[in-house]
Amino acid sequence: MRALAWLFLSVTLLACAPGRGLPDLPAAAPGPYRLGSGDAVRVITVGDDELTGEFRVNDGGTIALPRLGAVRAAGLTPDALAGGIRDALVKANLYTAPSVSVEVTAYRPIFVLGEVGKPGQYPFQPGMTVVTAVAVAGGFTYRAIDAYASVVRTADGIATEGKAARQAFVQPNDVITIFERRF
Repeated sequence: MRALAWLFLSVTLLACAPGRGLPDLPAAAPGPYRLGSGDAVRVITVGDDELTGEFRVNDGGTIALPRLGAVRAAGLTPDALAGGIRDALVKANLYTAPSVSVEVTAYRPIFVLGEVGKPGQYPFQPGMTVVTAVAVAGGFTYRAIDAYASVVRTADGIATEGKAARQAFVQPNDVITIFERRF
């Protein structure tokens, strides 16, 4: 009889666990990294020190380059941005065949909250999962529910919250919350 009561209590507590009722988070779209507001990039233009340097993608989704002005970056891959800069240099009659490369030097952050060792803001890294984000934030506390987390993801100005498994991939600007066990 005691075993049956313990089983009932365990099932009841699991059914009432925090975040259990959240809808599943839609999987992140696979593919190359897309730049967004807050990313920092290094632009290297061979033979032009003025167009070589680090630039941050501003709130409008552009980077400000000397002699070219604002160049659209948000939504582009680093390679596509390099192609856009090459095209802009040719169109402005500054070069006939420029050599331009772009690399990300600082990704937008992620935020890890709740039952982790050191809640806070951390740099995103491509391929990061919920469990690797937790590891960066100091690991799970002894009170943590470690099977799933809440993730708030903003896309196209709309924030969506969902339940994510440990192996779910995170995106820049995601807010990950690790829940506390109730027993």
